[in-house]
Amino acid sequence: MSLDQSHEHDHVHVGNVFSATCPCRDLLDVVASKWSALAIGALLGGQLRFGELQRHLEGISPKVLTSTLRKLEDYGIVNRTVFAEVPLRVEYSLTQLGREAGVPLEALRVWAESQLEHAQQTEAARTKNAHAESARALV
Repeated sequence: MSLDQSHEHDHVHVGNVFSATCPCRDLLDVVASKWSALAIGALLGGQLRFGELQRHLEGISPKVLTSTLRKLEDYGIVNRTVFAEVPLRVEYSLTQLGREAGVPLEALRVWAESQLEHAQQTEAARTKNAHAESARALV
């Protein structure tokens, strides 16, 4: 038996997100969206109910949170557990895949937070430019 044959079962198939036909591209799109990344980050701390998640993710509407959680559930990143209680209780938690996705997303969040000054400067410049465009449109 050759060395290649002995490790045949150890081979992990890897996609190519640069290819238009690679299904990994859709997975990347789902986890790399702002609200998905933040929801995964919030759930790294453990299971949460819908209202707890909504309070944690300041600024997200119930409609967007529902849509985000459904996509994450469809892709096997989030578990949705319904408890047959009155009132009905629903909790969300990360799957193993979700916890794995949380690792690079956490690093990205830490990096983004470390760029506060740059983000503030960029926002100030964008606001100034938007005001200038509005003033020009009135002339």
